[in-house]
Amino acid sequence: MKKVTLILALMLASATTFAQDAEAPKSTPLEISGSGDLYYKYDFAKQSGNIPTSFAGDHNSVSLGMLDIALKKTVGKASFVGEISFGPRGQYESIPNADGTYNDSNSNSFHIQNLYATYAFTDKFSMTAGYMGTFIGYEVISPVANFHYSTSYLFTNGPFQNAGVKANYKVSDKFGVMLGAFNDQWNVYTSDFGIKAIGAQLSYASGPVSAYLNFMDGKNSGTIFDLTATLQLAEKFKLGINAADYSNDGDAGYTGFALYPSVALTDSFGLGLRAEYFQYKEGSGDTDVTAFTLSGNYKVGGLTIIPEFRLDSNSDKVIFEDSDLDPSKSASQFLIAVVYGF
Repeated sequence: MKKVTLILALMLASATTFAQDAEAPKSTPLEISGSGDLYYKYDFAKQSGNIPTSFAGDHNSVSLGMLDIALKKTVGKASFVGEISFGPRGQYESIPNADGTYNDSNSNSFHIQNLYATYAFTDKFSMTAGYMGTFIGYEVISPVANFHYSTSYLFTNGPFQNAGVKANYKVSDKFGVMLGAFNDQWNVYTSDFGIKAIGAQLSYASGPVSAYLNFMDGKNSGTIFDLTATLQLAEKFKLGINAADYSNDGDAGYTGFALYPSVALTDSFGLGLRAEYFQYKEGSGDTDVTAFTLSGNYKVGGLTIIPEFRLDSNSDKVIFEDSDLDPSKSASQFLIAVVYGF
């Protein structure tokens, strides 16, 4: 009898263990990725910050971008992403300080780029909550994902990140939709205005074409419409497109568009152009900028070397300065950046 009881106990224990193993959600290994970058820039008017777009503002200096580290973990239907960065590009140049100002290197020592969790209810429907890189725009903070090292006016004046909750639904193999509620304030971990902004996205991806129609509206943060698209026109030729219109109180805002043609000349070297037109609305200065940026990408493993020449023009002489600090119609700069992604 004791033997039978022992055998039954062992069978029950084995069955329980098997059931627990069978029901345990699948877990992926912890993924670690990131990047590091630095640059040298020479402004031909010998002015730092002469071109008022984000990052790479120093003149005649070997300067740091940022060290970025991202962690990702998936257990069953739930996943988690945490990303943190150190250095000017990932700190005070991309997130405001407590008083709402930028460019104060003494006010923060790191920046949380992403901190969010996602739950996939089905293969088609998922929800995400937390602090996320924005779905608006073509360029991003991390230089690894951009062809050009310097950034556009559309990027600089649009949102970098949004905190909130969003739902994603895959309508078909080609179409997807997103609807979310966000803090009514861009680029901050908390908001004084509450979760009073709504955002939406319609996405399309098929073969060589991907496109995203984006919208966000908040009483405090304003209203922005944005289109981004990528067209792989040939095996080695790609065209990126970004167009946006932003409005806020008092006729403030902007409108603009940018084209990003690029060609892979060899397996390791590509050449790309960013051609941008940007118009400030009446309440934001009522002036416009035309900017052309020519960049090369030389890749060796995870390393990318980016030589870049940029020429920006403004006929009203209200944006740029010459070497004597007098108003100028144009500004030009050359830089070379080193970016390593892992």
